[in-house]
Amino acid sequence: MKFISVYLFLFLCFFSYSQENKYKDLDVLIMIKGDSIPSESINLKEITVFPSIEFKNIEDKIKYYIIKRKTLKVYPYAILASKRLTELNKRLPLIKNRARKKKYTKIVERYIEKEFSDELKKLTRTEGQILIKLVHRETGKTVYRLIKKLRNGFRAFSYSSLAKLFNISLKEAYDPINIVEDVMIEDVIKRAYADKSIKLSLKKK
Repeated sequence: MKFISVYLFLFLCFFSYSQENKYKDLDVLIMIKGDSIPSESINLKEITVFPSIEFKNIEDKIKYYIIKRKTLKVYPYAILASKRLTELNKRLPLIKNRARKKKYTKIVERYIEKEFSDELKKLTRTEGQILIKLVHRETGKTVYRLIKKLRNGFRAFSYSSLAKLFNISLKEAYDPINIVEDVMIEDVIKRAYADKSIKLSLKKK
């Protein structure tokens, strides 16, 4: 029985070797469904695999999942802010008159406020602060700087003072290198993009 097992092993090795030599000089073409032209290779979609998350204790685990829930909730608003800012920056140079630029900026501001103010008012303080960080992540500027640039310094100061009453800072920057909370936020967003669970639209289904 042992001799037969060795024989089968040698036979399989020889068979594999002979098949390899038989086709080594041939180009193998692959026909992909839906394509009429065969290809020498298959293009696969790139995927990102993250290691499982390890927590030091139950408190860290709870904190991470709280941040995850809040981050995924407010992230679409940060995306919206980035899109609106991009549109605004494209159109403002086309408006030559300073007064008209100011008027157009107010129109955009009122449109956003009218469309999403009810939802934004429902955010908790921590959700609001995370949103401010994410706006910085998506636009490269703090909320304070955006208001100062698009409106004026006085308006930025007024909004900032009002936000401080609710213990929120409009000058808060996003720093996923040095701030532990921001490290978690970045991890949440990257994992959500990887597993396609990220929600980018605020449209209600």
